[in-house]
Amino acid sequence: MQVIRHSSYPGAPRYLINGHMQTIVPSLFRKIGGFAYERERLTLSDGDFVDLDWLDRKSERLVVITHGLEGDSNRHYVRGTAKLFARNGWAVLAWNCRSCSGEMNRAFRLYNHGEIGDLDEVIRHALRTRPYREVALIGFSMGGNITLKYLGVHGIGVPDVIRSAVAVSSPTDLESSARLLDLPSNRFYRDRFMKKLVLKIQRKSDLFPGRLDMTRLREVRFWRDFDELFSAPVNGYRDADDFYTQASAVNFMPGIAIPTLVLNAQNDPILSPECSPRQLAESHPLIYLETPRTGGHVGFALRNDEFSWAERRALEFIGGLAA
Repeated sequence: MQVIRHSSYPGAPRYLINGHMQTIVPSLFRKIGGFAYERERLTLSDGDFVDLDWLDRKSERLVVITHGLEGDSNRHYVRGTAKLFARNGWAVLAWNCRSCSGEMNRAFRLYNHGEIGDLDEVIRHALRTRPYREVALIGFSMGGNITLKYLGVHGIGVPDVIRSAVAVSSPTDLESSARLLDLPSNRFYRDRFMKKLVLKIQRKSDLFPGRLDMTRLREVRFWRDFDELFSAPVNGYRDADDFYTQASAVNFMPGIAIPTLVLNAQNDPILSPECSPRQLAESHPLIYLETPRTGGHVGFALRNDEFSWAERRALEFIGGLAA
């Protein structure tokens, strides 16, 4: 049984009184400084590109970090993880999904929760640059779902040097999370995501005339409507149902073949219980599920600590499995 019954998270500082505060305050106010990335542009096999941000390449151990929806390598949780791992002797590769590094990507398609081909190309490029003896994968929110799906789909076929993974606040069941975004209490997150995504969809429509009917934006009442009318067609899915089925990591996680830690807070405002696959973790020898009572979404703040508990827990888990 790999369900961790008693989480080591001591709880958020007292002023972060609920899951919303534990999510929003770090997102808006947490800053991680003290280092600068080295940027590299990777041309993908389809002619598009993603931007890679490196930190301290000298180590023979590499951690690859994947950000969340409409995030990038400078989000607080990515920079916190990068700084903590670099401080502990790891090389860091924090990559930016298509369109997320400050420049619109070239192709019609964007990134999405189910896109694992780009992560595969990023990893294989990294392995060509240096003979790393150990690689760990860490993903946050959408990036956690991408990481889990990648590992599940490839199974024993992942490169041998990938030894462990951690997924934090991952919406592994997308349809249930989409429903939660429509709750009145989650309007802040819904509006924030939607505003950014609509701008990108509008930009795609301008670059590829006739491919999208932007007048249908007036039909969007629920998050599922947006996925049906825009997310699915932009990213090559038949419809919202196909998107949710093909992109939800929970449908592929049984294939995971390396030790993998899934961290989801019970009070995460935008993750449903279905996103924490307890039954799978109880039967799968390599999936560890830890669900602290509090923490919010990609929050997990610690009192008087530069780093979050999730970042420290990831280092502990991955370090404890090091060869």
